[in-house]
Amino acid sequence: MQVILLEKVINLGGLGDVVKVKEGYARNYLIPQGKARRATEAAIKEFEGRRAELEKAQAEKLAAAQAEGEKLNGQKIQLNAKAGVDGRLFGSVTNFDIAEALTKQGFHVAKGQIRMPTGPLKTIGEHHLTVALHSDVLAEITVTVVGETQ
Repeated sequence: MQVILLEKVINLGGLGDVVKVKEGYARNYLIPQGKARRATEAAIKEFEGRRAELEKAQAEKLAAAQAEGEKLNGQKIQLNAKAGVDGRLFGSVTNFDIAEALTKQGFHVAKGQIRMPTGPLKTIGEHHLTVALHSDVLAEITVTVVGETQ
């Protein structure tokens, strides 16, 4: 299926690109999220008329993400979790827990924006993670997990 992108999508293209994607990806993700439209003649003409407006909105989102990223970069978070004597946690610290802690500190971060390449944190100590505020803006944070013994 051919779609026209209404914003930059990682590993797919930028604003205004007409790309071919699988139908399920377009129907279930791109179109409902407002990231793309079907690439019909009418949609392409309408997009060309709204191009400046969409570019301005995308630039504003990028500027806001960059400002938030500068504040968030280098931030340290401390989380408490129950742990055994060997340093392994009973359970794990997930992206939801980290997003909740960041929200308490005044940052607007969704759990899907936190990149955990090795999965949930299962040991005590310092862990360096990335927060993707925008497709072009990444912020590095440090999460310190402190163990509570029983």
